[in-house]
Amino acid sequence: MQPSPEQSPHHAYPDHWEADVVLRDGGTARIRPITTDDADRLVSFYEQVSDESKYYRFFAPYPRLSAKDVHRFTHHDYVDRVGLAVTVGGEFIATVRYDRINAQGRPASAPADEAEVAFLVQDAHQGRGVASALLEHIAAVARERGIRRFAAEVLPANNKMIKVFRDAGYTQQRSFEDGSVHLTLDLEPTAESLAVQRAREHRAEARSVQRLLAPGSVAVIGAGRTPGGVGRTVLRNLLGAGFTGRTYAVNSAFAAEQTTIDGVPAHRSLGEIGEPVDLAVVAVPADRVPEAVADCGEHGVQGLVVLSAGYAEWGAEGRERQRELVRQARSYGMRIIGPNAFGIINNSEAVRLNASLAPERPASGRIGLFTQSGAIGIALLSGLYRRGAGLSTFISAGNRADISGNDFLQYWYEDPDTDVALLYLESLGNPRKFTRLARRIAAVKPVVVVKGARHSGSTPPGHAVPVSRIPDATVSALMRQAGVIRVDTVTEMVDAGLLLADQPLPAGGRVAILGNSESLGLLTYDACLAEGLRPRPPVDLTTAATPQDFRDALARALADDGCDAVVVTAIPWVGENGEAESGDGEVLATALHAAAAAGPAKPVAVVHVEIGGLAEALAAATSTVAQQRPAAATPGRPAPATSGSRPAGPAPGPVDSGSEVPAPRAVGRIPAYPAAERAVRALAEAVRYAQWRRQASVPGKVPEFLDDTIDEPAAAALIDTLLGPDPDPRGRPLEHDEARALLACYGITVRPTLPAPGPEEAVAAAARLGYPVALKTTAPHLRHRADLGGVRLDLDGEAALRRAYGELTDLLGKPAELRPVVQSMAPRGVDTVVRASIDPAAGAVLSFGLAGAPSELLGDTAHRLVPATDRDAAELIRSIRAAPVLFGWRGSAPVDTAALEELLLRVSRLVDDCPEVVSIALEPVVVATHGLTVLGASVRLSPPPARTDLGPRRLSNY
Repeated sequence: MQPSPEQSPHHAYPDHWEADVVLRDGGTARIRPITTDDADRLVSFYEQVSDESKYYRFFAPYPRLSAKDVHRFTHHDYVDRVGLAVTVGGEFIATVRYDRINAQGRPASAPADEAEVAFLVQDAHQGRGVASALLEHIAAVARERGIRRFAAEVLPANNKMIKVFRDAGYTQQRSFEDGSVHLTLDLEPTAESLAVQRAREHRAEARSVQRLLAPGSVAVIGAGRTPGGVGRTVLRNLLGAGFTGRTYAVNSAFAAEQTTIDGVPAHRSLGEIGEPVDLAVVAVPADRVPEAVADCGEHGVQGLVVLSAGYAEWGAEGRERQRELVRQARSYGMRIIGPNAFGIINNSEAVRLNASLAPERPASGRIGLFTQSGAIGIALLSGLYRRGAGLSTFISAGNRADISGNDFLQYWYEDPDTDVALLYLESLGNPRKFTRLARRIAAVKPVVVVKGARHSGSTPPGHAVPVSRIPDATVSALMRQAGVIRVDTVTEMVDAGLLLADQPLPAGGRVAILGNSESLGLLTYDACLAEGLRPRPPVDLTTAATPQDFRDALARALADDGCDAVVVTAIPWVGENGEAESGDGEVLATALHAAAAAGPAKPVAVVHVEIGGLAEALAAATSTVAQQRPAAATPGRPAPATSGSRPAGPAPGPVDSGSEVPAPRAVGRIPAYPAAERAVRALAEAVRYAQWRRQASVPGKVPEFLDDTIDEPAAAALIDTLLGPDPDPRGRPLEHDEARALLACYGITVRPTLPAPGPEEAVAAAARLGYPVALKTTAPHLRHRADLGGVRLDLDGEAALRRAYGELTDLLGKPAELRPVVQSMAPRGVDTVVRASIDPAAGAVLSFGLAGAPSELLGDTAHRLVPATDRDAAELIRSIRAAPVLFGWRGSAPVDTAALEELLLRVSRLVDDCPEVVSIALEPVVVATHGLTVLGASVRLSPPPARTDLGPRRLSNY
């Protein structure tokens, strides 16, 4: 919404204040600045506000706005006077305004930093969280314009407005003056205000997804007049699934006399239905979608599933068509799955929704599945169906122009029908938010992710997202920091999902292996070692093993306190004639289920080779109760096991039902795998996830001692000075002394270096610093390259320094090319490197490794997201493969890792506090047995990049 020419020319229209938001009930609205063109909209809006709400706003009867009022409320300078409006369908539903005031409450300009604020919300939209969203946005605008406090006068009877202010989480003061409540809000964000904001975001976005997955009525727009086609297929699938709500077919080409199609009411437009429609599935050509969306918006549809193709996946023209689709839908308060979507499924018995192109509704289960690719979605549904797995919900979002995986993480967090979230992602539109949400949901249920398009260097067609500059291995490490189970293939995702959905989490990595094949047991044993687990020697049940033998062996393994998980291996039984027989898979499955139900809650996985009916029988859950995750068991040592002879299988035989066993517990499906490596990999993921979850239950913290040695205001002032009033958007590297000064504000001391353009200057520098010294070149091609002779150490006198200087210039070039410097020697230790950088996709990343070949040649570097906690710092230095060098490898003295952890925390704090710091490299950092020395530092500043994870709630731009 651009201003008219009458708008104040010296303050440009702030289009970055425009935002789409999700309200408490899941609907969307648009927040934007009010302009001079909004006079008619303002008058119309005010006419629909009740007399009571008008009284609360103006403290007196105020039936209509005068011309002077309209002019005042639509003319703003966007600095001292600002008005925002919330619109749905282009019409106002709420407004907010602030006016800057001085200490006497009179109109003022900067440097006055207080403003009077007032809200007005249409009665029909009160209770939707409109005022709360407006407060977040008007507060962000005020902070941008240098306003630090809001003052508001509220009548005591206006409880709703008082609650909006009270619940916002800002520091506030209240007093009662002259018959009204006087409120003062400090606009500086607090931990409480951020928590309130994110809790509201969670409720709103989860509700918006819930409205799509559990509609009371569905209309298929574009259902064909003849069988076949996308629309008719979706209609058939809706009916086949037994959708519990009302279903309608809509097609403008229906004949006037056609009243039903496939047994459901047929209409030429939504207006003919005469009843509310909650969800519309749009299956018409792309050029007809705008007409369908307008019809939906005008008749109160809550959400859209757009199956139509021809959008961003088709190039620039399609991208613009996609932006307009989202813009149009949101203007009516609707959210979109798609376009180019495959559809959605909700297996809840209360809904039974299959609004997708999948011909069969998958079985009900505890897995939620999100995919950005229809083809991958088809493959996953087929794979889960073959494995006997069930789903709670399925979403294939196509181009995910609006609703994304982040929204479904919000929904699954509290969904009682979902125990595991599986996501196939080709891009991350808001990586910081994804990490934050994934960390929260992973604390209560597993999140398994496959990331497609990992190495292409470009985003998939149809996805407008920031491109990451960091390696895929780093992305994986950051996901694991957030508790996400990152796997490489969709097969591994299904394998892990099956085990996590129906088996309890292991208390540790001690694995019992039992079965009727010595070879398969050894393969499983080796796979466990390769995955970092602690397997016990395999127990071979021999060729004569019966299902009862399997049951007894599994019961013993589960009862063993030294065992955290069990892998059962089984191959077909070899008959007396030498031919392999499939055996009775159902009998064996019954035995295994019985043992699992009677024993302690520990995960069980089965590796089988061509045993007919076993996988299917194991997949038949004995309970649909959500699995409880047990507490950690007491570690113990594995016990020896006997070995058998030739490969055999479970001999068919009855299961002894007369054995005395404890009362059975509820147990889910037991996952079956065709290969030992797949089963063990899934189990290892469960072990690592369970360990992360135990650690996450006691979150890390930033030590308080950092606050006493950090001068954040001084750093901010220095950064402002270094960037200047008109900073280069490309940023600038800091000189050595500038970097030292900035790092010193955060308690990071960089050992000084003095330039040595000639031997005399080198001698003078050494005299000033004190011997022994190091002589180094700082030319870019020789920096940190001791192997090329560019560094001379332990020069203990003038003669040695002059000799080293001559050798350096004779070998490598003239001083002007080498740029030599002199630095005092640091105590001996391990050379490490600490880095931090801002990645456009992942956010701020803290990295650590050993200097030189380990990190540069072998890529042995660990990464954590900023802000890092004490636990993150400790894990960071211990997670590199060369970590033993820091802890006394081969008899060397351990170094001061506590000092190293403190340095990592200080760097993290600097990058987190100062978004203008886009990269830091401390190299080398020499860590001695006591303390450390930072010998080199490079820092780059840039105007702060936009942060999509902070500030007021807003949907991604289209």
